[in-house]
Amino acid sequence: MNPYTVRPAEPRHVEGARRVMLDTFYREFGYGYRPEWHWDVIDLEGTYLRPERHTLVVALHGEEVVGTTAVRAGGPKSPPHPEWLARLYPDASTAQLFRVYVDPAHRRRGLARELVAQARRFVADAGYQALYLHTDTRVEGAEKFWSSVAEPVFDARDGEPEHFQTVHFEIGLS
Repeated sequence: MNPYTVRPAEPRHVEGARRVMLDTFYREFGYGYRPEWHWDVIDLEGTYLRPERHTLVVALHGEEVVGTTAVRAGGPKSPPHPEWLARLYPDASTAQLFRVYVDPAHRRRGLARELVAQARRFVADAGYQALYLHTDTRVEGAEKFWSSVAEPVFDARDGEPEHFQTVHFEIGLS
C-alpha cells in the first residue's frame, strides 16, 4: 500500500504546505524568505485556494504535508524576464507553476512528478492554453527533473555564478 496521497489542498493543509515551502527557502536555497519573491506563501489560502483558476496541490504522508505545487494565472513578468517571453505567454491564457517542493526525507518516490501531473490536469481542465515555469538550475536536480517533464523555451543562464541561472520551460497540456 502506498503511504502517500497527492491531492488538491484544503484549508487544513495550509500550515503544512507553508512549512515545506519555508523549509525549502531556508535549507535548500539558502537565502530564506524573501517577500518580493515569496509573498504568496504568507496567504496560501487567498492566493491558491480561493481563486477559481488557481490551485495548491499537496503530497501527504498520512496527514503530514511533505510536498507542494501551486498554479496561478499569468505568465512571466517583464522585467525581470525578457519582454518577448512575456508576450509569448500572455496572462489571459497562461498558467504558471510555482512551489514544486518535496521534503528531502520523502524524495525519490515520484511525488514531484505526480504533483506536476495533477497541476497539469488542473490547468488543462481550467481552459488555459499554456503551462509555464522557470527554475534556477543551481538547485540540485532541478534542470534534470524539469527536462524530463517539460520543454525548455529559453535558457537565460549568463555564466555568472552569483546570478540566478534560470531556464524557462513549458509543460504540454495534451
